[in-house]
Amino acid sequence: MTLLELITEATAKIDPLTSHSDYPIILDGEKPLLSLKPESKDTNSSSLIKPVEGWQVSQTDSLLLTSSQKFYKKLKRKLKNPTTFTNYEFIALFNSFLEKASREIGLSVDMDQAHFGYTRALVEKLGFLLSRNVMGLILEACVVLENWGLLETLIVNQLVDHSASSKLVFDLVERRKSDLICLCVKHLPDLQSSEVTVILKYFLDPPSDAYSTMGSVRKEWESQALSAVDMASNKSLSGLKLRLAKEASIQLMVAHDEFTDSELCLHYLLSSSNLDENFLSPSINKLNGSEILSLIRYLSKWLKKYETFPQVGLCPGASFMLGFSACNWVPTIEDVVKCVGLVLDEHFSSLVLNSEFHEELRSIEGMIKSLALEAQLCCSLANVVENLRNEGRCA
Repeated sequence: MTLLELITEATAKIDPLTSHSDYPIILDGEKPLLSLKPESKDTNSSSLIKPVEGWQVSQTDSLLLTSSQKFYKKLKRKLKNPTTFTNYEFIALFNSFLEKASREIGLSVDMDQAHFGYTRALVEKLGFLLSRNVMGLILEACVVLENWGLLETLIVNQLVDHSASSKLVFDLVERRKSDLICLCVKHLPDLQSSEVTVILKYFLDPPSDAYSTMGSVRKEWESQALSAVDMASNKSLSGLKLRLAKEASIQLMVAHDEFTDSELCLHYLLSSSNLDENFLSPSINKLNGSEILSLIRYLSKWLKKYETFPQVGLCPGASFMLGFSACNWVPTIEDVVKCVGLVLDEHFSSLVLNSEFHEELRSIEGMIKSLALEAQLCCSLANVVENLRNEGRCA
């Protein structure tokens, strides 16, 4: 029997998982692996697979497992009756679990327990110890108890597993937490197509009670845009920093002005490097007529912006040098044109047959022709410059 056949046979005999794993955390496998020994001393065996023995979880991992299981059971019991479970009790229980874990692995947090950001500091330093099962319950507790601050910390530190992201997105949409949904788009790398669809529909046709949390997204864009303008006007700046400040001020002004609150949220979806055509295409396919019209109008605004401000481009240096992180979330002309193409591919018949789309499409057609003409001119100039450089090298 070949090695592949042995592995296939062994895999077929594995019983499906019906309960939570006994080892829900990342174990330190180095010491147990080094202690493994052959089960049999028969060195003449022709078998390709030789059983070993001596596997033993380290004492530290064993303590963490026990602590994690106890916390899981206690939190699950508390959440069965959420009306009597307070935020204060939840944070105390969570802090106690993380503090115990920090002592067991010898990793301390240098912050007073009474400090407002103490729980956040614990999560940032010890969040990697949270198992999938435990994290699912913590997310549930955050939503039920409306502890949005802790939930933001978990999302920003990318501690939300893909198995929990779907339920989290649906819960946040139901609770109208637009600002946290934007954070999910920014920081969760494993969003599935169904989640992208829900988020896209929510931003294109937001419920009336969703605008209160969308306002905080606008304030963030506005704050960074004004800061960039102030920095660009600072006479004490010079050189690279001044150039980056000027580029960032134009870029953020273009991304902020004339866009509605919900459209500012759409910026994150359109510019996300985690969402390619394979994710956006099925989501765009599921849009209804009013949602398609909203998306076309949003894309039309961007095309008009790039037609008016052709100098706007990527400005990554403004993010890590000047702190303007919003510059990373400004859709490029490539992002916009790609999305226009997806809308045409997925809804061509509807766009042709329904007259309500025709005016918007004619406007887009004119802007795309203008941008294409400008691109051709730029290509011609680039060719001239390249030829002159080549002649200079040969001279």
